[in-house]
Amino acid sequence: YLNIDRILEVAKESGAEAVHPGYGLLSENAEFAKRCTEAGLVFIGPSSDVIASMGSKLEARKTMKAAGVPIVEGVETPVKDVTEAIEIASRLGYPIMLKASAGGGGIGMQLVENAEELAKAFEGNQKRAQSFFGDGTMYMERFIANPHHVEVQIIADHDGNVVPLFERECSIQRRNQKVVEEAPSPFISEETRKSMLDASVKAVQHIGYVNAGTIEYLVDAEQNFYFLEMNTRLQVEHPVTEEITKLDLVEEQLKIAAKQPLAFTRDSIQRKGHAIEVRIYAENP
Repeated sequence: YLNIDRILEVAKESGAEAVHPGYGLLSENAEFAKRCTEAGLVFIGPSSDVIASMGSKLEARKTMKAAGVPIVEGVETPVKDVTEAIEIASRLGYPIMLKASAGGGGIGMQLVENAEELAKAFEGNQKRAQSFFGDGTMYMERFIANPHHVEVQIIADHDGNVVPLFERECSIQRRNQKVVEEAPSPFISEETRKSMLDASVKAVQHIGYVNAGTIEYLVDAEQNFYFLEMNTRLQVEHPVTEEITKLDLVEEQLKIAAKQPLAFTRDSIQRKGHAIEVRIYAENP
């Protein structure tokens, strides 16, 4: 499922008109989306340019800042080496989150409490990111203590219509990977919810996003929220949103890929009930 050439061959042999990338690794691979389009296939997702821009955490930070979406205090340019990292950390103040620009799934990120820890962590995380993602670019953000992890599901069509489908609470995690997802969030207030949905619509309109996607935020104890990342695909946990909205998100993706406009608006979608998803992980202890 990671062999782009073979997937395109099978699509051609089968007479397929479109490719749905699911939520695996190729779903956020800009090259795969581009190759599908070049092969005359409809890629069921956003454009390759948008995937690429959101795939880089650094570029995404800059883009969201330009869109007026709150971001965590940090840097918008790559941190070149340990010396520069220590200099930036002294300006931002410890503790600091050291992150890989191409990172995901909790890989390539580390909390550091002081300059000694930062010096030890920098090169190791850089090598890990290069090994996993083919990109060792690192950046840094101020650490937010005990945040809630809340994400907003959005869907947008080719006519510029954008509808936020409420939020999911994803704060229960292990090793920086989600374990429990819940919709709606029991933590945020209605005021915060409205602000997050408004910010998400603004972000999607700013980048010209089309199809389903998710914008993830960190929310502190005072309910200030900050952009974390955007997933340019359908999330594993999308069924909890389907349960509270009674929408079939995959069906909506297919309709959008067929250039159909959304048949609903933000005002017409009502959330009903409460849904929880629990993941099962297999680990070697």
